[in-house]
Amino acid sequence: MGHLITVATCNLNQWALDFEGNTKRIIESIIKAKEAGASLRVGPELEVCGYGCLDHLLEQDLYLHCWQCLETILKNKDCYDILLDIGMPVLHRNNRFNCRLICYNGKILLIRPKLYLAGDGNYREQRFFTPWLRPRHCEEYYLPRMIQVLQGAIKVTIGDAVISTPDTTIGCETCEELFLPDPPHNHMSLNGVEVITNSSGSHFTLRKLSLRMQLVMEEEIRAYRFAPSRGLQAVQAPAYKRIETPYALSSEESDRNLKVFPSLEIEPRYHSAEEEIAMCTGAYLWDYLRRCGVAGYLVPLSGGIDSCATAVIVFSMCRMVIEACKAGNEQVIADVKRLAKYSDGKIPDTPEELCNQIFHTVYMGMSKQSSKETRQRAKDLAAAIGAYHCNLDIDEVYEAQRNLIVNTLNFEPKFKVEGGSVSENLTLQNIQARSRMVTAYEFAQILPTTRGRPGGGSLLVLGSANVGTIARLQICDLRRLITWAEVNFNLPCLHDFLTAVPTAELEPITETYVQSDEADMGMTYDELTVFGRLRKFDKLGPYGMFQRLAHEWGANRPRAKDDTTPVYTPKQVAEKVKAHDSNPCATLLRPFLYPPFYQSLAFKCIDRELEKMEGSGQDVD
Repeated sequence: MGHLITVATCNLNQWALDFEGNTKRIIESIIKAKEAGASLRVGPELEVCGYGCLDHLLEQDLYLHCWQCLETILKNKDCYDILLDIGMPVLHRNNRFNCRLICYNGKILLIRPKLYLAGDGNYREQRFFTPWLRPRHCEEYYLPRMIQVLQGAIKVTIGDAVISTPDTTIGCETCEELFLPDPPHNHMSLNGVEVITNSSGSHFTLRKLSLRMQLVMEEEIRAYRFAPSRGLQAVQAPAYKRIETPYALSSEESDRNLKVFPSLEIEPRYHSAEEEIAMCTGAYLWDYLRRCGVAGYLVPLSGGIDSCATAVIVFSMCRMVIEACKAGNEQVIADVKRLAKYSDGKIPDTPEELCNQIFHTVYMGMSKQSSKETRQRAKDLAAAIGAYHCNLDIDEVYEAQRNLIVNTLNFEPKFKVEGGSVSENLTLQNIQARSRMVTAYEFAQILPTTRGRPGGGSLLVLGSANVGTIARLQICDLRRLITWAEVNFNLPCLHDFLTAVPTAELEPITETYVQSDEADMGMTYDELTVFGRLRKFDKLGPYGMFQRLAHEWGANRPRAKDDTTPVYTPKQVAEKVKAHDSNPCATLLRPFLYPPFYQSLAFKCIDRELEKMEGSGQDVD
């Protein structure tokens, strides 16, 4: 039978450019891996410098500091007697590579560059690195002098090779390579590689874990499916260079030790999208807060869905922090003591108590535009989660700015409902919105001082240019998050947010008019979600979206009883598509300056398609 080995993987809390801190955490993980009986330790991608270095990866100094950190690790005797898989950038022949360094007992066995780089979503690896475009090709890498002394050699192998031990063969992948149609582990397996590691610097994306697990399980199933012909395929497969090492991952003692047995199968725990948003975003906020040196967070709480979801995520953060404190996490306890500023050294007992120390909310109302309902919703939510809440009106600030126009230009702007033009209406709305932004930063700067916090400090404003907590989340996901939190966080006040009409409350409320976000956009939030998905995932432009939705939203399409898909005529679909495409905030990474949309070729194609439908006798209105 095969020998039993223990493999240790780790998810380190690395920080870009924190070379000494990252090195310390790497060494700690190696020591813990050895204590657990592991013979192979696998670290995350670019763990030495941190994954998020961005354009610092173009600097020569970064590569020098990485080698200095690796020297520290290789010299440390606590890191001996275990095979190490360490992630680090390497400069080879004036090209930058994202590499895995396989090390043992103070020496480098192999430098394995990443073959395929990630360039979708938030990834820009092609900007910083060169892919190793020659599978199974190897070269010689000239080591820095400080490493030559430890290595006892000038050069080491760099390339797509594998490690051969007396009892098995080990191959390396890096993150993106798992997601390829023809991943490297296929060819490694055909070449007899038994242990394949995959190190990742993958950022959080909703529902990404389930996709990754499907790919891993698919490879296991594939191995069984092609088993009858595998021998024939392996004969034809190109060979990998094997780096020989006398170190064995298993031992004869473990074969005779009945207390050593294969790991039991672990049933993966897949979190719902709502849990992922609450937990992952909350964890990010805590990591950001404890590192950036500010006193806490501030959210302008408007009584609407967006600010409500942001507050719920902060409360989720507080819940996780208190759970970690109760579990005895020393790092979290130390951070809480520093941030919460308790004079006697105690820590909060409940999430609400912690929330009151580090989370601040401000409702900035207007006498004519703001309703009692939104003011009450903001007050109720702040009270439910324990936030330090301020309730104020900005009428004086608004009137002062408005009077600048009246006194300087001798012109009195009016809202649309008062007979004003579109320009006047937007001007008065923007005065309120920008006044709220300035007021939020004003209170963020002064609140820690007015509350008597030792050291004063300032707050980070969430939902702004500081930290866009929900910037890339769709409104339907936010509504599901709030629905989930209403039950799981025991916050019944959230129900009122879900049933309220979405409104910016920037125009006066009258008996016959209440401003509505969906009316202003010309589409519902559900429809906006559909447009966003067609843009992002299906890669459709306005004309392609019209062609698709004219059929999907058409009256002739059969529908099930519970089908909530809207029914629109082709002309209505065209109006909504045009309204969406004219919104510069609808999608990300769009040009700053556009030619007029109504003159665009895409819009003309839509109009021509409508004319053809009408000419064929179909009802398009």
